[in-house]
Amino acid sequence: MKITMKRSDFDRLYEYALSKRPEEACGLIAGTDGEDGVREIKKVYLLTNIDHTNEHFSIDPKEQLKAVKDMRAEGLSPLGNWHSHPESPSRPSEEDKRLANDSRASYLILSLEEEGNPVLNAFHVESAGEEKVVRKEELVILE
Repeated sequence: MKITMKRSDFDRLYEYALSKRPEEACGLIAGTDGEDGVREIKKVYLLTNIDHTNEHFSIDPKEQLKAVKDMRAEGLSPLGNWHSHPESPSRPSEEDKRLANDSRASYLILSLEEEGNPVLNAFHVESAGEEKVVRKEELVILE
């Protein structure tokens, strides 16, 4: 699967994640599922991590509901969520895999591990029996 986002949305995620360090930053992504199999992120939501930790996140439920209402009002589909890893690589942790319960969602992870070199990757997580299978999605950042 391929997913695209605007450079301006990437920059917003990055700046927000930097401002929340050392905690994980989080939010939602919304957009469209193209007939050609390409997902297009049209809006990113910068939401509050109510866990206030650098190891996991929980999105503020009131903010999440407000974001979903906004998506509906704008005719966008929920595509998944995003969060930062302030001190680790851009790949799902065991906790991320355990909590990934929507097989249709894209999970974006922004690593801030290397100062000045943010790494954003997108993943798809499916259950295969007791196991979780993680596949990296092709992420294209459009100028």
